[in-house]
Amino acid sequence: MDAFFAAVEQKRHPELIGKPVVIGGDGDPTKRGVVSTASYEARKFGIHSAMPLRTAYKLCPDAVFLPVDYKEYSRVSQIVKNILKEISPMMEDVGIDEAFLDISQIEKSSEDIANEIKKRIKDETGLTCSIGIAPNKLLAKIASDMQKPDGLTILTEKDIASLIWPLPVRKLQGVGPKTEAHLKGMGIETIGELASMSIDKLIEHFGKSFGHYLYEASRGIDESPLITHWEPKSTSREVTFQKDTDNWQFMAKTLAELSKEVVDDMRQTGYIGKTVTVKVKFHDFKLVTRAKTLDNYTISLEEIRKAAFECLGRIELKKKVRLIGVKVGNLEKAED
Repeated sequence: MDAFFAAVEQKRHPELIGKPVVIGGDGDPTKRGVVSTASYEARKFGIHSAMPLRTAYKLCPDAVFLPVDYKEYSRVSQIVKNILKEISPMMEDVGIDEAFLDISQIEKSSEDIANEIKKRIKDETGLTCSIGIAPNKLLAKIASDMQKPDGLTILTEKDIASLIWPLPVRKLQGVGPKTEAHLKGMGIETIGELASMSIDKLIEHFGKSFGHYLYEASRGIDESPLITHWEPKSTSREVTFQKDTDNWQFMAKTLAELSKEVVDDMRQTGYIGKTVTVKVKFHDFKLVTRAKTLDNYTISLEEIRKAAFECLGRIELKKKVRLIGVKVGNLEKAED
Protein backbone atom coordinates (compact mmCIF):
# COMPACT_ATOMS: atom_id res chain seq x y z
CA MET A 1 0.00 0.00 0.00
CA ASP A 2 1.18 3.55 -0.75
CA ALA A 3 1.94 5.66 2.39
CA PHE A 4 -0.80 3.57 3.96
CA PHE A 5 -1.60 5.28 7.29
CA ALA A 6 -1.37 8.77 5.73
CA ALA A 7 -3.48 7.66 2.75
CA VAL A 8 -6.22 6.34 5.07
CA GLU A 9 -6.27 9.69 6.92
CA GLN A 10 -6.40 11.65 3.64
CA LYS A 11 -9.28 9.46 2.47
CA ARG A 12 -11.41 10.14 5.54
CA HIS A 13 -10.28 13.79 5.80
CA PRO A 14 -10.27 15.00 2.15
CA GLU A 15 -9.06 18.45 3.28
CA LEU A 16 -5.66 16.80 3.95
CA ILE A 17 -5.20 15.71 0.32
CA GLY A 18 -2.13 17.40 -1.17
CA LYS A 19 -0.82 18.44 2.27
CA PRO A 20 2.22 17.05 4.10
CA VAL A 21 0.77 14.60 6.65
CA VAL A 22 2.82 12.85 9.34
CA ILE A 23 1.42 9.98 11.42
CA GLY A 24 3.14 8.98 14.66
CA GLY A 25 2.78 8.64 18.42
CA ASP A 26 -0.16 10.61 19.75
CA GLY A 27 0.22 13.23 17.02
CA ASP A 28 2.07 15.79 19.13
CA PRO A 29 5.47 16.58 17.53
CA THR A 30 6.72 18.27 20.70
CA LYS A 31 6.56 14.91 22.51
CA ARG A 32 8.66 11.80 22.16
CA GLY A 33 7.60 9.43 19.43
CA VAL A 34 8.56 8.34 15.95
CA VAL A 35 7.07 8.73 12.48
CA SER A 36 4.99 5.68 11.48
CA THR A 37 4.17 6.95 7.98
CA ALA A 38 4.52 10.23 6.08
CA SER A 39 2.53 11.25 3.02
CA TYR A 40 4.44 11.70 -0.23
CA GLU A 41 4.07 15.49 0.20
CA ALA A 42 5.83 15.23 3.59
CA ARG A 43 8.56 12.96 2.19
CA LYS A 44 9.69 15.78 -0.10
CA PHE A 45 10.95 17.52 3.07
CA GLY A 46 13.10 14.49 3.97
CA ILE A 47 10.65 13.04 6.48
CA HIS A 48 10.64 9.22 6.67
CA SER A 49 9.45 6.33 8.86
CA ALA A 50 11.19 5.77 12.22
CA MET A 51 12.40 9.40 12.34
CA PRO A 52 11.75 11.18 15.68
CA LEU A 53 8.61 13.33 15.49
CA ARG A 54 10.59 16.32 16.76
CA THR A 55 13.01 16.01 13.82
CA ALA A 56 10.08 15.75 11.39
CA TYR A 57 8.62 18.93 12.89
CA LYS A 58 11.91 20.80 12.37
CA LEU A 59 12.00 19.67 8.73
CA CYS A 60 8.40 20.71 8.08
CA PRO A 61 6.68 22.76 10.83
CA ASP A 62 3.63 23.23 8.56
CA ALA A 63 2.95 19.48 8.27
CA VAL A 64 -0.26 18.08 9.76
CA PHE A 65 0.69 15.73 12.61
CA LEU A 66 -1.84 13.02 13.50
CA PRO A 67 -1.92 10.20 16.07
CA VAL A 68 -1.74 6.55 15.01
CA ASP A 69 -5.27 5.13 14.69
CA TYR A 70 -4.30 1.48 14.54
CA LYS A 71 -7.90 0.27 14.81
CA GLU A 72 -8.93 2.08 11.61
CA TYR A 73 -5.78 1.07 9.69
CA SER A 74 -6.36 -2.57 10.70
CA ARG A 75 -9.96 -2.38 9.49
CA VAL A 76 -8.91 -1.08 6.06
CA SER A 77 -6.01 -3.56 5.93
CA GLN A 78 -8.46 -6.43 6.43
CA ILE A 79 -10.51 -5.28 3.41
CA VAL A 80 -7.32 -5.28 1.30
CA LYS A 81 -6.20 -8.71 2.57
CA ASN A 82 -9.65 -10.19 1.85
CA ILE A 83 -9.41 -8.95 -1.75
CA LEU A 84 -5.94 -10.51 -2.11
CA LYS A 85 -7.08 -13.86 -0.68
CA GLU A 86 -9.93 -13.94 -3.21
CA ILE A 87 -7.41 -13.41 -6.03
CA SER A 88 -5.07 -16.12 -4.69
CA PRO A 89 -5.45 -18.15 -1.48
CA MET A 90 -1.65 -18.59 -1.51
CA MET A 91 -0.85 -15.40 0.42
CA GLU A 92 1.91 -14.51 2.87
CA ASP A 93 0.87 -11.68 5.16
CA VAL A 94 3.97 -9.61 5.94
CA GLY A 95 2.46 -6.64 7.74
CA ILE A 96 -0.48 -4.30 7.92
CA ASP A 97 0.19 -2.85 4.45
CA GLU A 98 2.06 -5.57 2.56
CA ALA A 99 1.68 -9.15 1.32
CA PHE A 100 3.14 -11.66 -1.13
CA LEU A 101 0.87 -13.64 -3.47
CA ASP A 102 1.66 -16.76 -5.49
CA ILE A 103 -0.10 -16.21 -8.84
CA SER A 104 1.64 -19.01 -10.73
CA GLN A 105 -1.54 -21.14 -10.89
CA ILE A 106 -3.83 -18.37 -12.18
CA GLU A 107 -4.70 -18.53 -15.87
CA LYS A 108 -4.41 -14.81 -16.55
CA SER A 109 -1.49 -12.62 -17.48
CA SER A 110 0.51 -11.11 -14.60
CA GLU A 111 -0.48 -7.63 -15.77
CA ASP A 112 -4.20 -8.47 -15.81
CA ILE A 113 -4.01 -9.90 -12.28
CA ALA A 114 -2.15 -6.80 -11.01
CA ASN A 115 -4.65 -4.44 -12.64
CA GLU A 116 -7.56 -6.39 -11.15
CA ILE A 117 -5.99 -6.09 -7.68
CA LYS A 118 -5.43 -2.35 -8.14
CA LYS A 119 -8.98 -1.74 -9.39
CA ARG A 120 -10.64 -3.72 -6.60
CA ILE A 121 -8.56 -2.05 -3.87
CA LYS A 122 -9.31 1.38 -5.36
CA ASP A 123 -13.05 0.61 -5.67
CA GLU A 124 -13.42 -0.78 -2.15
CA THR A 125 -11.08 1.51 -0.17
CA GLY A 126 -10.33 4.50 -2.41
CA LEU A 127 -6.61 3.82 -1.92
CA THR A 128 -3.73 3.03 -4.28
CA CYS A 129 -1.11 0.32 -4.06
CA SER A 130 2.16 -0.47 -5.82
CA ILE A 131 2.73 -3.97 -7.16
CA GLY A 132 5.92 -5.79 -8.08
CA ILE A 133 5.78 -9.02 -10.07
CA ALA A 134 8.84 -11.26 -10.31
CA PRO A 135 9.99 -14.89 -10.18
CA ASN A 136 10.68 -14.70 -6.41
CA LYS A 137 9.90 -12.73 -3.24
CA LEU A 138 13.21 -10.82 -3.15
CA LEU A 139 12.78 -9.38 -6.66
CA ALA A 140 9.03 -8.80 -6.23
CA LYS A 141 9.71 -6.72 -3.11
CA ILE A 142 12.32 -4.60 -4.93
CA ALA A 143 9.97 -4.23 -7.93
CA SER A 144 7.09 -3.02 -5.73
CA ASP A 145 9.23 -0.03 -4.65
CA MET A 146 10.42 0.96 -8.13
CA GLN A 147 7.46 3.06 -9.32
CA LYS A 148 5.69 4.29 -6.20
CA PRO A 149 3.00 5.52 -5.81
CA ASP A 150 0.38 3.54 -7.76
CA GLY A 151 3.11 1.62 -9.58
CA LEU A 152 3.29 -1.68 -11.42
CA THR A 153 6.70 -3.17 -12.21
CA ILE A 154 7.22 -6.58 -13.79
CA LEU A 155 10.74 -8.01 -13.51
CA THR A 156 12.15 -11.11 -15.20
CA GLU A 157 15.55 -12.71 -14.72
CA LYS A 158 16.68 -10.91 -17.89
CA ASP A 159 16.12 -7.53 -16.13
CA ILE A 160 18.54 -8.18 -13.24
CA ALA A 161 21.62 -6.68 -14.94
CA SER A 162 19.85 -3.61 -16.37
CA LEU A 163 17.34 -2.75 -13.59
CA ILE A 164 18.59 -4.35 -10.34
CA TRP A 165 22.39 -4.03 -10.52
CA PRO A 166 22.43 -0.19 -10.82
CA LEU A 167 20.40 0.13 -7.55
CA PRO A 168 22.09 0.97 -4.22
CA VAL A 169 22.88 -2.05 -2.00
CA ARG A 170 20.42 -0.72 0.61
CA LYS A 171 17.57 -1.83 -1.68
CA LEU A 172 18.35 -5.46 -0.82
CA GLN A 173 16.29 -6.82 2.05
CA GLY A 174 18.52 -7.42 5.08
CA VAL A 175 21.02 -4.69 4.18
CA GLY A 176 20.75 -2.06 6.90
CA PRO A 177 22.91 0.99 7.71
CA LYS A 178 25.75 -1.07 9.28
CA THR A 179 26.06 -3.51 6.36
CA GLU A 180 25.75 -0.60 3.93
CA ALA A 181 28.62 1.23 5.68
CA HIS A 182 30.76 -1.93 5.74
CA LEU A 183 30.18 -2.51 2.01
CA LYS A 184 30.96 1.14 1.28
CA GLY A 185 34.27 0.68 3.08
CA MET A 186 34.95 -2.19 0.65
CA GLY A 187 34.18 0.13 -2.28
CA ILE A 188 30.77 -1.44 -2.95
CA GLU A 189 27.78 0.89 -3.37
CA THR A 190 25.53 -0.82 -5.96
CA ILE A 191 23.95 -4.27 -6.12
CA GLY A 192 25.93 -4.89 -9.32
CA GLU A 193 29.23 -4.18 -7.56
CA LEU A 194 28.16 -6.60 -4.83
CA ALA A 195 27.35 -9.24 -7.47
CA SER A 196 30.91 -8.97 -8.78
CA MET A 197 32.32 -10.12 -5.41
CA SER A 198 33.38 -13.73 -4.92
CA ILE A 199 31.49 -15.83 -2.39
CA ASP A 200 34.74 -16.45 -0.45
CA LYS A 201 35.33 -12.72 -0.04
CA LEU A 202 31.75 -12.14 1.18
CA ILE A 203 31.95 -15.04 3.66
CA GLU A 204 35.26 -13.65 4.94
CA HIS A 205 33.62 -10.27 5.67
CA PHE A 206 30.11 -11.28 6.72
CA GLY A 207 30.26 -14.90 7.88
CA LYS A 208 28.96 -18.01 6.14
CA SER A 209 25.20 -17.48 6.40
CA PHE A 210 24.93 -13.75 5.61
CA GLY A 211 27.80 -13.86 3.10
CA HIS A 212 26.00 -16.61 1.21
CA TYR A 213 22.75 -14.61 1.32
CA LEU A 214 24.43 -11.47 -0.10
CA TYR A 215 26.06 -13.52 -2.87
CA GLU A 216 22.71 -14.99 -3.98
CA ALA A 217 20.54 -11.90 -3.35
CA SER A 218 22.80 -9.66 -5.46
CA ARG A 219 22.25 -12.10 -8.32
CA GLY A 220 18.46 -12.06 -7.87
CA ILE A 221 18.42 -15.61 -6.45
CA ASP A 222 15.84 -16.29 -3.72
CA GLU A 223 14.46 -19.73 -2.94
CA SER A 224 12.41 -18.70 0.12
CA PRO A 225 8.86 -20.09 0.02
CA LEU A 226 5.63 -18.25 0.75
CA ILE A 227 4.76 -18.69 4.43
CA THR A 228 0.98 -18.81 4.53
CA HIS A 229 0.75 -19.59 8.26
CA TRP A 230 3.06 -18.84 11.16
CA GLU A 231 2.95 -19.10 14.94
CA PRO A 232 4.19 -16.14 17.02
CA LYS A 233 7.15 -16.82 19.29
CA SER A 234 6.38 -13.97 21.70
CA THR A 235 4.11 -11.02 22.39
CA SER A 236 5.24 -7.75 23.95
CA ARG A 237 4.29 -4.22 24.90
CA GLU A 238 6.51 -1.27 25.76
CA VAL A 239 6.18 2.43 26.43
CA THR A 240 8.57 5.36 26.06
CA PHE A 241 8.00 7.91 28.81
CA GLN A 242 7.45 11.52 27.76
CA LYS A 243 10.05 12.49 30.39
CA ASP A 244 12.83 10.31 31.76
CA THR A 245 11.79 9.16 35.22
CA ASP A 246 13.25 7.72 38.42
CA ASN A 247 9.83 7.47 40.11
CA TRP A 248 9.61 3.78 41.07
CA GLN A 249 5.87 3.85 41.74
CA PHE A 250 5.18 5.33 38.29
CA MET A 251 7.37 2.64 36.68
CA ALA A 252 5.68 -0.10 38.72
CA LYS A 253 2.21 1.12 37.70
CA THR A 254 3.33 1.18 34.04
CA LEU A 255 4.80 -2.34 34.30
CA ALA A 256 1.52 -3.65 35.78
CA GLU A 257 -0.48 -2.03 32.95
CA LEU A 258 1.85 -3.43 30.26
CA SER A 259 1.63 -6.91 31.81
CA LYS A 260 -2.17 -6.72 31.62
CA GLU A 261 -2.05 -5.61 27.96
CA VAL A 262 0.24 -8.53 27.07
CA VAL A 263 -2.04 -11.02 28.85
CA ASP A 264 -5.08 -9.50 27.07
CA ASP A 265 -3.26 -10.01 23.73
CA MET A 266 -2.51 -13.64 24.64
CA ARG A 267 -6.13 -14.29 25.62
CA GLN A 268 -7.40 -12.77 22.38
CA THR A 269 -5.09 -14.88 20.23
CA GLY A 270 -5.40 -18.05 22.35
CA TYR A 271 -1.78 -18.45 23.50
CA ILE A 272 -0.12 -19.38 26.79
CA GLY A 273 3.48 -18.48 27.61
CA LYS A 274 6.38 -19.49 29.82
CA THR A 275 9.19 -16.87 29.68
CA VAL A 276 8.69 -13.32 30.97
CA THR A 277 11.22 -10.63 29.99
CA VAL A 278 11.42 -7.04 31.20
CA LYS A 279 13.30 -4.42 29.19
CA VAL A 280 14.52 -1.10 30.58
CA LYS A 281 16.17 1.62 28.50
CA PHE A 282 17.92 4.35 30.50
CA HIS A 283 18.22 8.05 29.61
CA ASP A 284 21.67 7.39 28.12
CA PHE A 285 20.06 4.73 25.83
CA LYS A 286 21.74 1.84 27.69
CA LEU A 287 19.43 -1.17 27.41
CA VAL A 288 19.09 -3.83 30.12
CA THR A 289 16.87 -6.94 30.01
CA ARG A 290 16.08 -9.57 32.63
CA ALA A 291 14.10 -12.76 32.04
CA LYS A 292 12.41 -15.43 34.14
CA THR A 293 11.22 -18.79 32.82
CA LEU A 294 8.24 -20.14 34.77
CA ASP A 295 7.80 -23.80 35.73
CA ASN A 296 4.62 -24.14 33.67
CA TYR A 297 2.90 -22.45 30.73
CA THR A 298 0.43 -19.84 31.92
CA ILE A 299 -1.99 -17.12 30.96
CA SER A 300 -2.47 -15.97 34.56
CA LEU A 301 -2.09 -12.20 34.90
CA GLU A 302 -1.02 -12.63 38.52
CA GLU A 303 1.81 -15.05 37.64
CA ILE A 304 3.04 -13.00 34.68
CA ARG A 305 2.89 -9.72 36.60
CA LYS A 306 4.72 -11.28 39.58
CA ALA A 307 7.47 -12.58 37.26
CA ALA A 308 7.74 -9.16 35.59
CA PHE A 309 8.24 -7.44 38.96
CA GLU A 310 10.82 -10.06 39.92
CA CYS A 311 12.73 -9.22 36.70
CA LEU A 312 12.47 -5.48 37.39
CA GLY A 313 13.84 -6.10 40.89
CA ARG A 314 17.00 -7.55 39.30
CA ILE A 315 17.71 -4.31 37.39
CA GLU A 316 19.70 -1.54 39.10
CA LEU A 317 17.64 1.62 38.72
CA LYS A 318 20.35 4.17 39.51
CA LYS A 319 19.71 6.27 36.41
CA LYS A 320 16.57 7.82 34.99
CA VAL A 321 14.51 5.52 32.79
CA ARG A 322 13.39 6.35 29.25
CA LEU A 323 11.50 3.17 28.27
CA ILE A 324 10.06 0.08 29.92
CA GLY A 325 8.71 -3.05 28.26
CA VAL A 326 7.30 -6.52 29.00
CA LYS A 327 7.49 -9.58 26.76
CA VAL A 328 6.08 -13.08 27.19
CA GLY A 329 7.87 -15.66 25.08
CA ASN A 330 7.89 -19.44 24.55
CA LEU A 331 4.31 -19.18 23.37
CA GLU A 332 2.13 -22.22 22.71
CA LYS A 333 -1.46 -22.51 21.53
CA ALA A 334 -3.76 -23.02 24.51
CA GLU A 335 -5.78 -26.23 24.35
CA ASP A 336 -9.52 -25.67 23.84
